[in-house]
Amino acid sequence: MKIRIKRILKISLPLLLGVFLVWFSLSQISVEELVSYFKKADYSWVLLGVFLGLLSHLSRAYRWRFQLEPMGYNIKLGNSIMAVFATYLINYTIPRAGEIARASILANYEGVPFEKGFGTIVAERIADMIVMLGIIIVTLFLEFDFIYGFLIERFEPLKIIVALIGLAVVIAFFSLYIRKSSSKIAIKIKDFVNGLIEGALSIFKMKKKWAFIFHTLFIWGMYLLMFYVTTFSLEQTTNIPFAAILIGFIAASFSIAATNGGIGSYPLAIYAAFSLFGIAKEPSIGFGYIMWSSQTLLVIIFGGLSLLYLPIYNRRKSK
Repeated sequence: MKIRIKRILKISLPLLLGVFLVWFSLSQISVEELVSYFKKADYSWVLLGVFLGLLSHLSRAYRWRFQLEPMGYNIKLGNSIMAVFATYLINYTIPRAGEIARASILANYEGVPFEKGFGTIVAERIADMIVMLGIIIVTLFLEFDFIYGFLIERFEPLKIIVALIGLAVVIAFFSLYIRKSSSKIAIKIKDFVNGLIEGALSIFKMKKKWAFIFHTLFIWGMYLLMFYVTTFSLEQTTNIPFAAILIGFIAASFSIAATNGGIGSYPLAIYAAFSLFGIAKEPSIGFGYIMWSSQTLLVIIFGGLSLLYLPIYNRRKSK
């Protein structure tokens, strides 16, 4: 009974949160004004952003093959591409169900055991997490003056110093507790951290490690570039500072984990980030919806076609 309730909550809570955030975001801007931003948008930039997003997805599918080759599996590129797009589409319905479906597709059509396929997906998520952390560190380094000035402007310097010291002490005590504790939560956290380290080190043991690293950087480069070029689609976001691009991109990336595919949370995350730079609420939300809608439409079209064509493609290959 408890397991069933947990499953229901895992599926329903992100969906309910997404619906609430859509309602909340639309309460910040009238539907008529939001539609006007869609009408005024320069879709040549939007389409360029969609194309860059497509390149990142294709690169992800190609990169996956590098992880499977050392295990003796040379999967078809077509199956890899369609499995990746199917993952994105399914994640819009049930959180993280796409990753399970992706490993299942590989098991059904390529004969790769589910646990091995799923293990490579976990490893690539670790690589993505490391790159995302790198982007955050670079942003903090490049925009240190802005971030420092922003904090000083809103908080007293003494309070900031005390807060940083307090945070450092809490992290130190927490780390010490986790290392020595044998509770279930502590063991899970230790396993997670060890998995991150093991996954990161496994990349360098790969036969084509430099190709894997190149594609990982390329994927995230395309993500950032598609966000950047899409800002040119609206007059109000054309000349925004590069710091706003970086912080908006980071906020938007994290919002995708909050709800299914960033439903509702994506435009609000961009609005929250852009507001730090004095960018008006309405164009920020309008841009967020244009950005999210264009990438979602890409996933729906290619993900839907992938699910339909997968059995046909593999039937022909088998013949």
